[in-house]
This record gives sequence, C-alpha cells and structure tokens, in this order.
Amino acid sequence: MMANPLESLADEQVPLEVHDLTVAYQKRPVLWGIDVKVPPGQLVGILGPNGAGKSTLIKAAMGLLPVSGGWVKVFGRPVKEQLKRIGYVPQRESVDWDFPVSVMDVVLMGRYGRLGLFRRPGAADRDIARACLEKVKMLPFADRQIANLSGGQQQRVFLARALAQESDVYFMDEPFAGVDAATESAIIELLHELRNRGKTILVVHHDLPTARNYFDMLLLLNMRVVAFGKTEEVFTYDLLQKTYGGRLTILSEVAEAVRQKS
Repeated sequence: MMANPLESLADEQVPLEVHDLTVAYQKRPVLWGIDVKVPPGQLVGILGPNGAGKSTLIKAAMGLLPVSGGWVKVFGRPVKEQLKRIGYVPQRESVDWDFPVSVMDVVLMGRYGRLGLFRRPGAADRDIARACLEKVKMLPFADRQIANLSGGQQQRVFLARALAQESDVYFMDEPFAGVDAATESAIIELLHELRNRGKTILVVHHDLPTARNYFDMLLLLNMRVVAFGKTEEVFTYDLLQKTYGGRLTILSEVAEAVRQKS
C-alpha cells in the first residue's frame, strides 16, 4: 500500500483541511459533509457538473460564505486567521469590469492584505506589482483602464493580483474560462511555476479533456466528494460516471477515451 504523504505532516504543515463541511442555500444543501485534506505543493483540479458546488466549495473554504456545519483549517488554524496566506482569482463573470480602475491599481489591491488598514502601497509594493505584471506579460498595460482590456488580458491581470498577494494557498475559480489559447497556456505555465515553488493551488475547472494533463490531483465533486487523489488514480471512467452521471455521455469522445485508458 502506498504511504499517505499527509501522515508525516503536522497540522500546521497541511495547507488546507476541510472537515464535514456543509453549505445550504435557503435550507437546501448545496454541499454536504465535505472532507478533504490537501498535501502541500499540489496543483488540484476541482471537477464536477454544473450545480455540483465547485465555486461554493472554494468560497466557503475562504470564509466568503456562511456554512451550516463543519470547519476549514489553513495550515492548522481557522481560515479567518490565515487570510494573508490565501490568494484568490474569482470567476471573470463575477467582476464589475466597468469600475474605473487601472491595471496597476487592480494588482496593488493584492498588497492591501499585507499592508494593513491604514497603510498605502509604497515603492516596494509597486515594484512587486510591476514584477507580477511582467510575469503575466501585462506590464505595458499598467496604466490602462481594466474595462478596456480583452477577456484574456483581464484574467491575466487578476492572476497578477493574486501573485502580488504572495500567498501560500491559491483558490482559482475557472481561470481558463473564455480565454484564448495563448492565455490558457500562459496560465497553466504560471500555475506549474507556483506549484514548483511549493505553493498549493486549487482550481475550479470545467474542461475534462485538459484536466488529465493540467493537474497533479483531482477532486471530483457532486455536492459530496466522489473521489480525491492523484490524477492518474481518479481520472477513470467509473469515477467520472459517478460524478457526472448521464451528463458524461454528452462528452462522448472524452468518455470513450477515458474508458479505453481505464
């Protein structure tokens, strides 16, 4: 039997632990009894059908939604005590892109958690913001209004903001949705770089064909945890069928390819 990489870790070394987490909207459960313990330095894809609770899970894990039961710990402590160690890239559709703010201003927002309530970003913070924009190839757009960028460019800016937070755990809600191929390639390269630096990243993802190649681990979710583990162990026809049910047949080419490799 393969050794559990979490067994030798103290609680304060575990980036994310979710125990018996239940979230309900108007008394109707959306997530039920979620138990997940994520090892450090992993790139984790969260997969499941529409309405499975994927976005709800990461929002609840960050304390952005009230929970009906259970708890979340980040490095062994309640999530509200560890917010400085958490970075977040929301769904692009949830952002008001008409808000009059520049690219540089958006990235500097990522520094506020480290500055405190009454301090303004200084020269060092601007240097970090510029370096983050350079990493996502958006530095030439630093003074441009965020509303005047393409969808892929906007997503790169939000990635730069997350990088500027200098976090240890990152939650990303469908960062590949609606972006061009070049931006998708740049995003996955950046995620792999973060992973290689020991960061832990959880990504809500909807594209089954790319999931096998993008992630170290997969969390299959449909209101409950269907499976969680290494990608090669979890990305099987039977487990995907349990997760997606009849909807997997819609993805007939993917289903057949997975069936043949399982």
